Amino acid sequence: MSRNGGLLRLYSERHEKALTDRRNEVKYMLLMSSASVEGLPPVHQWAPEDVRASGAHMMQIHQELTERGELLGAEALAGPEGAKIVTSDGVSAPVITDGPFPEANEFMAGFWMVDVESEERAIEIAAQTSAAPGPGGRPTRKPIEVRAIMTPPIQSFD
Repeated sequence: MSRNGGLLRLYSERHEKALTDRRNEVKYMLLMSSASVEGLPPVHQWAPEDVRASGAHMMQIHQELTERGELLGAEALAGPEGAKIVTSDGVSAPVITDGPFPEANEFMAGFWMVDVESEERAIEIAAQTSAAPGPGGRPTRKPIEVRAIMTPPIQSFD
């Protein structure tokens, strides 16, 4: 048994609630890349006030996700100059290739991992993210990839 707000709750009740909650919510990765957008200069060419406005927009979404309990994790990733590709056959020493990789015309810039009630909600968050302001306050229309996180099947231990 566990203690919850001064009340005792049987393990099986708590476990059933967790299973029900997991059935109703889905985890998604919102992947943000450095993909170029026609008519949008690279961020290092933006005016400082445009960079600040875009950052504030992203932080506002981050805060909303946090307050709603939907944000599981978020990270910005280092640039491709520090990337490495590792391949291995499991027997020999791994082969490590240092970046940047000239064949790559874009790179993963960061991600948000969210736990939401539906794919529609994940798409709504992605749309808000894609509409972050760019130069002159115009929406950047950056592509945001939405991918469900694979989870193992739910198993009951009762």
